[in-house]
Amino acid sequence: MTASSVSSGGPVSSGAPVSHGVPVAHGAPVAHGAPVPAGAPGRTGRPGARVPAGAPGSPGAVEAAGSAEPALKVAPLELFLDLVFVFAITQLTGSLAHHLTPGGFAQVLVMLALIWWMYDAFIWLTNAMPPRTHGRRGLLMLAMGGFLVISLSVPHAFEGSGAAFGWAYLVIVALHTGMFVAAGVTPAAVLRMGASNLVVGALVVTGGYVAGSAQLGFWMTAFAMQFVTPWVAGLPEFRLRSDHFVERHGLIVIIAFGESVIAIGVGAGSAEPGPALLAVALLSLSVCVGLWWAYFGHDDDARAEHRMAALPSDRRNRAAVSVYYLGHLGLLLGVVLFAAGVKSAVGHPGAATGLPQAGALAGGTTLYLLVNTALRGFFGLRPNLPRVLGAVLVAGTVPLGTRVSALVQVGVVAAVLAAVFGYEACRYPVADFDRD
Repeated sequence: MTASSVSSGGPVSSGAPVSHGVPVAHGAPVAHGAPVPAGAPGRTGRPGARVPAGAPGSPGAVEAAGSAEPALKVAPLELFLDLVFVFAITQLTGSLAHHLTPGGFAQVLVMLALIWWMYDAFIWLTNAMPPRTHGRRGLLMLAMGGFLVISLSVPHAFEGSGAAFGWAYLVIVALHTGMFVAAGVTPAAVLRMGASNLVVGALVVTGGYVAGSAQLGFWMTAFAMQFVTPWVAGLPEFRLRSDHFVERHGLIVIIAFGESVIAIGVGAGSAEPGPALLAVALLSLSVCVGLWWAYFGHDDDARAEHRMAALPSDRRNRAAVSVYYLGHLGLLLGVVLFAAGVKSAVGHPGAATGLPQAGALAGGTTLYLLVNTALRGFFGLRPNLPRVLGAVLVAGTVPLGTRVSALVQVGVVAAVLAAVFGYEACRYPVADFDRD
């Protein structure tokens, strides 16, 4: 976990230290829209007046002069690491598809939460110390191996492979903590974070040696510890770059959509591509497009980045946990549920499906839309009511799947998403979104 060295919106004087004890040199850049100190170039009148981007003395002009910190982009190695994460999502989807019961759902939920916690922790890590040296790259590749072992253990994690899952998880925690020591964060904060994560890892390892409800209990306790760790570690002690952080999570969402496309192919198997199969496959892909549009269609990722950058560092870090860990956990769970439902729908497009399969397809899409709406509301993005209404309509398609056919249910879900986003495009032109 990390946080911004310069609190957005705060004036910086020559040589004045800012939060986390990181000194900022005279002439440090000010975030877009941030108040400009009295007497600074570009000051336009009243206290706290904002300077238009690109105006003389504005943040844009300072960046053009070359004094701003360069943008931090996602490194190729991080995208390479994502290949293991998408494998984990694939394994979780397969596990859920084979155990579409309340117990199976609880197991997949806790495994996804544990995996996403540490994977997201590595996003904080590469945000603080990009993998530009061979040493850092080598350690990230070791972590990649750990995530691979975890992914391989997922299908039987509650049937004998829990110990392998747990020990690989503990290795990942140790690598993450060790690498963070060199990230320039206050050592005490890193030690507190590492100790809390080691407790999580120890609970996962212990749970791996028991079975049934006892194992689930240990792992659920480890999940609950994730709500304690940010406060134990002291979020304000960490620095966060909004550009890299938001871009990284957007790429993770795209990776998750890839699993939905894989589920279409797995569900089809070696069946002959007849009209019904092709129709349900294309409609399922249309639903994926709708989910993509919900996240990216109006440049919401770029708008969220600007709002994150404008937050003071402590609020930015809290938003990183609530929006980008917990919120994206909900998005990922929605995609996993939808993909599990799609497998069955594509496999038997003309037949009615069981309640678990129809519920997963509709429930995953509904959950995704509701979480997406909540995240947009956090950043003050609009509109949101059409998406809430769309989620309600999608939830109501379950009887179509159980009483008519999977093809009809997928078709109606796709039509609802098309109507919601078509209405948004007509009712709220792009210019309105730009002014938002």
